[in-house]
Amino acid sequence: MIMSVLVGLMIEGAIITKGTRSGLTYRNPRPEWAGELEALERSSFPTSDPEDLYCKEDLEILANDFPQGGFVGFDNDKPVAMGLGIQVLFDEDNPLHTVHDVMPGNGDSGHRPKGDWYYGTSIAVRSEYRRRGIGAELYELRKDVCRSLNLRGIVAGGVMPEYVNHKHEMTADEYIEQVREQNIYDPTLSFQQENGFELVRALPNYIMNPDIDNYAALIIWRNNDFRSQQ
Repeated sequence: MIMSVLVGLMIEGAIITKGTRSGLTYRNPRPEWAGELEALERSSFPTSDPEDLYCKEDLEILANDFPQGGFVGFDNDKPVAMGLGIQVLFDEDNPLHTVHDVMPGNGDSGHRPKGDWYYGTSIAVRSEYRRRGIGAELYELRKDVCRSLNLRGIVAGGVMPEYVNHKHEMTADEYIEQVREQNIYDPTLSFQQENGFELVRALPNYIMNPDIDNYAALIIWRNNDFRSQQ
């Protein structure tokens, strides 16, 4: 059984930065933190299908495969937020995919070292720490990864929680267009758009979430500093 309250960790690893608004200290993930990070993920998404979330074993593998692509936010010695990701080969001409296409599991984190895009696989924040600027801080850390590794940008499947109130009157793509045009406010997609992401299109059957008919939104942030190696 996963504990609902996170306890402090024996912390090792250099502090990457301290959040100017949140006051959290950010470190790259370590395999020995995997159990605590699994609890953080599941407490942040209590209604999600566990099959669509990271488990302890997945987090251990990811922390070994691509630690520099992830960030864990600590309040003193307690992990209260994380932003994780992997490098992928993403084809904008064939963008449809599901979360399990990107994160296969069964020993495969999905990280492809030759990938030229960063895929944001999870942002999780404890409920009592939300609205403190943590999401924006994690996005900036991800953008810094793209700049330092010369990646094209960030791709992710953005959840669209407000769609539950509109799905009987419009398609998922129509909803995304309304959010893009700022006619509808979605607490997740609107925030992502404010942070420089394009709201591209709907991704059907992305995750198991009957409330929004299993849709997510394809979102993209482009790294203007990217330089082609060809």
